[in-house]
Amino acid sequence: MQTELSQHLGIEHAVFGFTPFPAVAAAISRAGGLGVLGAVRYTAPDDLERDLDWIEKHTGGHPYGLDVVMPAHKVEGVTEADVEAMIPAGHRRFVADTLAEHGVPELPADETAGWRITGWMEEVARTQLDVAFGHPIRLLANALGSPPPDVVARAHDQGVRVAALAGSARHAVKHQEAGIDIVVAQGYEAGGHTGEIATMVLTPEVVDAVAPLPVLAAGGIGSGEQAAAALALGAQGVWLGSVWLTTTEADLHSSALTRKLLAAGSGDTVRSRALTGKPARQLRTAWTDAWDDPDGPGTLPMPLQGLLVAEAVSRIQKYEVEPLLGTPVGQIVGRMTSERSVQAVFDDLTRGFERAVDRINRIAGRSEG
Repeated sequence: MQTELSQHLGIEHAVFGFTPFPAVAAAISRAGGLGVLGAVRYTAPDDLERDLDWIEKHTGGHPYGLDVVMPAHKVEGVTEADVEAMIPAGHRRFVADTLAEHGVPELPADETAGWRITGWMEEVARTQLDVAFGHPIRLLANALGSPPPDVVARAHDQGVRVAALAGSARHAVKHQEAGIDIVVAQGYEAGGHTGEIATMVLTPEVVDAVAPLPVLAAGGIGSGEQAAAALALGAQGVWLGSVWLTTTEADLHSSALTRKLLAAGSGDTVRSRALTGKPARQLRTAWTDAWDDPDGPGTLPMPLQGLLVAEAVSRIQKYEVEPLLGTPVGQIVGRMTSERSVQAVFDDLTRGFERAVDRINRIAGRSEG
């Protein structure tokens, strides 16, 4: 799976793997792709420094990247306390009532909730970048549009390519105008924040809109045949995220969640605002159903929703309350039926890719004959 972009980056396969787990990112790079570590959950620079050091020691010298969540426009003077004060009391009661209905225990007194909203705040993202640029990252991806111009310039000064996700051709053109090097065309099928256009439609639209800028296809891709289809549509690589969640290197801290992922079908996800306030594809659960119920209070805009539910999500995960337990994941979850190593996933990807190319070559040969 070689393309001009993969050759430029020095990777064997044009497979870019987004993951929140350092061990998975390192394994993706060792297998010949480019592992991209998600930084949004890192609230302390020292923790990110530690994990980037670990990745460097375990990639075998292969390149890797970092994904941040950074707004293009800075909002001055807004603190976490300011955001907390905007959350209506009725929404807090709805969270408490939903947790009580399912018997979810409180967190221990000495235990705080997990990730809250810090990753979306520009000052936090900039501290993450200060750490990242002290390491030999080859790619910086931003999941929240184009990064600020000074960040793009700083990355380019250090020889780092910048990627940004787009859910429409219009967004992709804005990335190109902002000096982005790679556009990730993220289709409706993808896990996490995603737009309303399917990958098969979106990819060629974006390829045409930003040519000759390289495009990665994302959403609904978990096999070599699907990767071959993406390249046939003009993409120079594929961006995979969901498929790594059930690899043996992943650390979900929840056997119950792994079981739910392995048992889920492609129709068992929903595009809901329950997690962050923006539409994000995730497992459908009693939690998403509660928030999507027309009789409920409705979700709050980002970042209020994420802050509101942070502690609740931590409690659900800690006590593995299965009816409520979920995670962002794409429709490709229907193919995720067993735990495999990252290398085994790559082996299947490459074999499937070869089968698809052989099939097309045979068809093309018959047509020429």
